[in-house]
This record gives sequence, C-alpha cells and structure tokens, in this order.
Amino acid sequence: MVKGLEQPCTFPAIYNFGDSNSDTGGISAAFIPVPPPYGESFPGQPAGRYCDGRLIIDFFGGSTIQQPNETITEDGPSPISLKIQLMQFLQFKARTSELYKQARSPSERGHLPNPDDYSKALYTIDIGQNDLSSGFDKMSDKELRASIPSMIDIVSLAIQTLYQEGAKTIWIHNTGPIGCLPAYLLSFSGGPGLLDKNGCIKSHNNIAVEFNRQLKERVLQLRTQFQDAALTTDGKNQGFVEPLNICCFGQDGVHFVACGKRKNFIGTEIYGGSCAKPGMYISWDGVHYSQAANYWVSNHIINGALSDPSIAQPCLIHQ
Repeated sequence: MVKGLEQPCTFPAIYNFGDSNSDTGGISAAFIPVPPPYGESFPGQPAGRYCDGRLIIDFFGGSTIQQPNETITEDGPSPISLKIQLMQFLQFKARTSELYKQARSPSERGHLPNPDDYSKALYTIDIGQNDLSSGFDKMSDKELRASIPSMIDIVSLAIQTLYQEGAKTIWIHNTGPIGCLPAYLLSFSGGPGLLDKNGCIKSHNNIAVEFNRQLKERVLQLRTQFQDAALTTDGKNQGFVEPLNICCFGQDGVHFVACGKRKNFIGTEIYGGSCAKPGMYISWDGVHYSQAANYWVSNHIINGALSDPSIAQPCLIHQ
C-alpha cells in the first residue's frame, strides 16, 4: 500500500530496479553485510540498507524487491547491471508463474506470487547515479554527456520490456544532485569558481540535470506509445537547502574513514560512527540520504509535488 494520499493506493507488490539508494538487502546478502551504525534510526540495527533507517521505497509501503542493480550499463562499477536485473526478473516471473500453476492447494499457491498480480504491481526504477559517478572518474565531461543517450536507451528498453510483460504502473526516479554529495566535495580540488551558490560542484550537477532532462523526454515519448500505462517521473534533483554535511563518518583532521569502517593510523584507531542526531542531516554517509531525507522526498513524490505528471493522486491513475 502506498500511503499518504486521500485514498490509499494498494498494490499487491512493488518490484524495484535500482542501485544502493533503493536496495533493501540484496547487496548485503550477496556480498558484504552492511555494518553498524547503518540502521540505527530504524530498526535499531543493520537491515541491509545503506541508510540509518528507511529508504524512499520503504515509505512507499511494504515491498517485494528482487536482487538490486548497481548500474545501468555493464561498464559501471558493479557487474549487476539493469540488463542483468531485468533478465533475473523475467526468469523469476516465468518460474513462479509455472510453479503457481503446478501448485495443488491454496496453501501452496499462497507462498507464490499470483500471476495476475504482475500487471497490478508497482514497478520502480531508481538508477543512474552510479553510472554518472563512474563516468566522472573515467571520462571527461564531454565524453560523459555523449554517453547519456545510451544510458537512456537501456532504461527505455527496460520500461518497454516491463510493459510488454504486463506492467501498467511504472515509477521512474530521476538521479539526484550528484554535485552536492559530500563524498565528492571532500575530494574536490577545483577552485571556488567551479562551485554553485550552495557550494555544490556545478559541472556534476549540470550533467545530472542533463541526464534527467533526457530521461524525462524519453518517458514522455513512451507515454504516447503506452497510453494505458501510468509512467511517472520525479524531481529529486531539486534537492535540499543544506545538502553538504555528513552524519556518519570518522576523521582526525587529516584522515577520513567511511561510515561503519575502522582504520588504524599510526597506532590510533578511527571509527566511522554516527552523529548524535541523524534526523537533522540530509546525507547519511556522504553518498546516501538519511532516513529523514528519504521521508521528505517520498512524501513529496507521493503527494505529487515532485512527480511528473504533477497530480494529487498519481498512483491512482490506473487502478
């Protein structure tokens, strides 16, 4: 159930295709478990999320999320690309549908997704940040801009494939203001003229805006093709007024330690611990939003303030 609307919007399932901003435990299960103090605000211990608590998708409602993608392309920082994730989902859908048909009793079918529910589910795509982040490290700004259309093509193909598989409600999340991520600002060596009025890296944010512009343009085209589907984008790139402080990290004035990590420098151990009030911060660990920021963004997506089309009850379009 997606809450926060005048009339709650109910979906039998939420299938997410995303990076660590929307991963509810896949990375932790497949690779290295997320350590403390992640999860300290909710549920009080690590829960596989790269946050002090809930993610945007958690605030949407209970979710059945498959293994996460890290990147759109296979050249990004993770081998689990959007293409691979889509193939995993298609295999999952085919196998569970066949098992549902073979089930001999209602109790057996109760442990499996109802094949009819795939067309009624909410599908979310929250991806792109890692591809752009990798591009900043490997390409010039001109080269990265030139690669954006190919990224959008892959997202578009995923949307079309999901539609062909029966998806009718797809929520496509924009990438955020990457130039405001504290993790980038800590290593930024450019002069003040390269920063905007908020202290964010202009070139990074300009590329994020261009990615979002092309993504929105493609979604508009797909809407004309799939008029019986609800394709909604959001405006996460609007960001916050004070986006530059990190809650969870460690430092001694010279060395920086990432959230949840421990490092020894000349006999002194430094721990990447949490701040006293995570709810006062936008950035949890320099890359991911805090639970408080996720709550703010999710509310504004659900009520339509950050959604395109900007409507009061966006998820009720095709119920």
